This record gives sequence, structure tokens and C-alpha cells, in this order.
Amino acid sequence: MAVDVIMPQMGESIFEGTITKWLKKPGDRIERDEPLFEISTDKVDAEIPAPVAGILKEIKVEEGKTVPIETVVAVIDVPGAEASTAKRPAPPQPEAATPKPVTPPPARTPAPAPVEEVEEAAETNVRESGRGDGRRIHSSPLVRRLARENKIDLSNVLGTGAGGRIGKRDILAAISGGKAAEAPVEPMPSRGRLTPPPSQAPASAHAVLETAVPRERIYFGRYQVQPMSVMRQRIAEHMVLSKRVSPHVYSVDEADMTRVVQVRDAAKQEFEQRQIKLTFMPFFVRACVGALREFPAVNASIDGTNVVLHGEINIGIAVALDWGLIVPVLKNAEEKNFLGLQRAINDLAERARSKKLKPEEVQESTFSITNPGTFGGLMGLPVINQPNVAILGIGAIQKRPMVIDDAIAIRSMVYLTLSYDHRVVDGATAHQFMGQVKHRLEDWNEDIL
Repeated sequence: MAVDVIMPQMGESIFEGTITKWLKKPGDRIERDEPLFEISTDKVDAEIPAPVAGILKEIKVEEGKTVPIETVVAVIDVPGAEASTAKRPAPPQPEAATPKPVTPPPARTPAPAPVEEVEEAAETNVRESGRGDGRRIHSSPLVRRLARENKIDLSNVLGTGAGGRIGKRDILAAISGGKAAEAPVEPMPSRGRLTPPPSQAPASAHAVLETAVPRERIYFGRYQVQPMSVMRQRIAEHMVLSKRVSPHVYSVDEADMTRVVQVRDAAKQEFEQRQIKLTFMPFFVRACVGALREFPAVNASIDGTNVVLHGEINIGIAVALDWGLIVPVLKNAEEKNFLGLQRAINDLAERARSKKLKPEEVQESTFSITNPGTFGGLMGLPVINQPNVAILGIGAIQKRPMVIDDAIAIRSMVYLTLSYDHRVVDGATAHQFMGQVKHRLEDWNEDIL
């Protein structure tokens, strides 16, 4: 039988995916649950396993193409069985019948938009002001917030995502263009699901990125042109958006890590016996958890003119990949002991590098940490990971001569940098927060086993 392989939905708010790499080619034998292709979405990259065992008969969507969910991307031939569709059985054929006249329902006038809209915590499909044809406007809380802040009517923005969904690139293009693109009016289907609109991209889907530097200043001499990967495009959009939205301010401090280095060296062998790699990251996470409890404004997000103070401490930890960067989220870090933090950090990092993360594992962070010191960086000024209001940068831990009680001593030192959103966090709060982190690291007294 011929089994269709479909583009899966990698989360409730994800309506399309980009095939970045096929791991098999037509004619190859493949086992059930063996990785078949890799996809990239707005949230995460992942390997998609084969739904059945058989022979890869046909690839319908080439690498680099973005398609809506439930699109057939390949066909697997399974000998000796009846035809079917993987994860989506074919609907039964209705019996022939004499068609009956159907009276169309009366046209409904869309309700006016409320003065204040209460956004949901997670991305959802909502009806806002409504289009003239009565269709729902599919967008996320981030898109709606940007539209409000820039006074853009989403009913006039052309959504290029599946089902007409308005994504970040659409609203950014509308903002950079100074006005929203006109959305074509399409008739409502009489029944069933909304039909995705024809593929009509705005003049430039990445207008904000493409107009950064005039082209004549780029193409000169000998050069090579390499298109950005899907992940690189997402990173670029996210960074440009963060710098546009948040007024970044930076604070720098240094901490004496000598005590932490001694504790880690003493416990490293015992952790290895438990088959756990002991790193410095859980020490920093633990110190940040204590400081965030003292200064909840640093563990916050902004919604228009409201400051959202989060009750949970969900720490995003940047993981460098060979093909980009991703920030998996350590949920409820305040509830875990040191050993639990190290296990969770190792697990997230390993699955990030093997493309096994789930979409929900890269969402809902309340604070972030990045560690350029792993690669020898003395310090860095990281860009805030939206929708957080702060991110901690960790430099390399190096031995340096320090003055201790009027005497010179060799100590293990580290530079710490805090990038914060000045709309919420002031310099005084930032430096007090950094002081708490520094104090907890220098006077470490917690048993890590």
C-alpha cells in the first residue's frame, strides 16, 4: 500500500513547517520510527520519524520549502497491505444522492472590537476587529501587542501563514513599510475548515532584515552568497525584534568563583560515578533563582503598559548548535534541588543538539542565561530573549591576581553581564540583583549531592 507522510503539527500555535533536510532518498528502505526528515518551525527544529516501515517511494516537498500542517510531503510504499494514509485515514465516499436546495444562512455583521482585549497566556486563534468578510484573524499575543504598539489594524494585514495566520514577519513587514498590506477579501466556505489563502507573500517577507545595509555596499570584489537557513532567519528576526522593542541597558560585575571551583572539583568524580556531567551552569542557575526571588521585577514580562510578574521561575538556557542557537527552558527551576537542576540542564542540552526538543520546551521562559565563556569569551552583552526583561551573560572563569585584605592572591574570577529592559528594570535594581548573584556564588554553602 502507499502511505502518505504528512507535515505534523508541532504545537497548538504552529500551522506550518519548513523541511530543512531529507534523511532518506526515494528507493531507500526505512523502519518505523526511524528519522525520515528534519523540519524547522517558529519554535523548534526537530527530526520527524517514519510512521510505518517500507520503501520511500516519493518525496513531494523539496528541502527548503515551507508548507502548512497536514500537507502530504512524501509517500512510503508498504508491500502487501491496502492503501491508506498515515495518521489520516481517507474519508468514506458518500453515496450518490439527489442534491437538495440549500438556503444560504443570512450574512452576519462582525461584532465591533472590544476597547481592551485580554490576551491569552498561550498563542491562540482569536477574533479581533474582524475582517470585512467575517473571517477570523489568526495571530499570536506577540503579533497583537506589536500591532497595538504601532497602531496597526490587523484586519488590513495580509497573513502569509497557514489559514491566513499573521506571523511575526508579516507584522514586521507592515511596521517597516509604514502601513499594513491590504488583505484580499475571500468568500467564506459554506462548510468545513477554512481554506488557506493562495500563496501571496508581501513585497518582502524579511523587509526589516533586507534593508539593513544598502546592497551596493555588500556586493563587491570576490564574494560568495549563502542563503540563511530557516533557523538563522528566525534568530535574525527575533534579535531585530528584541532590539526594536526593548531599550537595552547593560550592567557588568565580576564574581570570585574560587569557592565554587573547589566544590565542583571535590564532587566531580562522584557525579561521574552517577553518569552525570557536573558543569558550572547549575551554580549560576541556583544563584539566579535566589536573586530573582529577591527582585521579582527581573522575572517579568511586559504587556503594553502592564508588567507581568511571573510566579514561576522558568530559566531559558542558550545552547550553541553547529547550525545556530536555541534556548530550551528549564521550567520551575525554583522547585528543583542542585542535582535536579544538573540533570535537567544536561537533558535539555542533549536533546537540543539531537533535535529532540518539543515546542513547549522552548516557550514560557521568564529569565535567560547565556554562557559565551564556554568558548573563551571574557564577557558579552547579550540581546534580551523576548518576552523576558533580562538576560545574564557568563564569561570565562579565569585565574587572576586579586587584592584580598591588602594582599595579592590568585583567585578564579568571572565577569557577569546583565542586559535588561529599562522600561521595567532600573540600574539600581539591576546592580542589586547582580550583587545577590555575586554573593551567592562567592559564599556558596549548599550541599550539591
